[in-house]
Amino acid sequence: MKAEKGTISVSLVEETLALARARGVDVLPIIDAAGIAPPMLASPKSRVTPAQYGALWANIARALDDEFFGQDSHAMKSGSFIAMTQMALTARNGGQALTRAVNFMRLVLDDMSVQIVTHDDRVRLAFTQRDGTPQPAMFAYATYFILVYGLVCWLVGRRIPLIEARFRCTEPADAHEYRLMFCDDLSFGQSESYVDLAPDFLELPVVQTTKSVKPFLRDAPASFIIKYRNPGSLAARVRKTLRALPMTAWPGSDEMAERLHVAEATMRRHLKQEGYTYQAIKDDLRRDIAIAQLQRGGQPIADIAAMLGFAEPSAFHRAFRKWTGMRPADYRAVNAHAAGAGISRRAELAESD
Repeated sequence: MKAEKGTISVSLVEETLALARARGVDVLPIIDAAGIAPPMLASPKSRVTPAQYGALWANIARALDDEFFGQDSHAMKSGSFIAMTQMALTARNGGQALTRAVNFMRLVLDDMSVQIVTHDDRVRLAFTQRDGTPQPAMFAYATYFILVYGLVCWLVGRRIPLIEARFRCTEPADAHEYRLMFCDDLSFGQSESYVDLAPDFLELPVVQTTKSVKPFLRDAPASFIIKYRNPGSLAARVRKTLRALPMTAWPGSDEMAERLHVAEATMRRHLKQEGYTYQAIKDDLRRDIAIAQLQRGGQPIADIAAMLGFAEPSAFHRAFRKWTGMRPADYRAVNAHAAGAGISRRAELAESD
């Protein structure tokens, strides 16, 4: 079975759009160009693909001429991330690349900055905020983190493990999405804001070159949200095991625990601590695979239901509506329309350049 690539909650889409709306941007053409159907935004359970979110991210940054989406009093002008990538590309190792990226961000932002504090067992990215400026929202921390962390991961060719993350801001409505982005040990309402990284990357050589930078910049930075998600949790091990099997052969809880060499009660307890149940993980994977299949088009919905392991198409219809708030046929229809509109709109934008 082909592994699903993950999806992104519409809550993150709405946070991004809200920043654009607050600055007077007409977001409807941007939504169209990203191939996102407005009915999807009306359902709080909806998900979008990394490609859709990436297009949304890039077009909002372009409309605002600010790759930090107006979350700092100084705009991060379009092209800044390209410049930061070129600067960090010539670094010798991960440590030097991180220093260059953080120093670059210090040059382009006035309010938010990061101090790198190195200990024997971790590298801390300690966020600081200029006196007299408002407390950043979680989305601002996440935007900074995605830009810097995703770049350094790409440069050294691997995901850098996160140890823990603490933030001063209040817990956002969809904290679960941020735990996927950062790590399971994530707390809000803290006295300081920081992210701790495992230190092994510091001496890893930069493996990327000028030849690999063009395809990287085409998809960055929104692709980081999926590509460098936390793989070290028990939930991630469960997902990896499930992805390797046909959905019709997904094991029960007892057999999964046996495959992972843990007691079933232990597996349940650890998943609960991470905010999951075994059934919820299976449901999320089915949801993401269903979304990918429906967006791909061409396959009868009854066949998709069977592939997902549903005995009856009606059971799949009920499950999909529970997952996304939409019927499978409606979801396919609005995405097909949005995709067509997005192609036309992207062509218009290209001609206007």
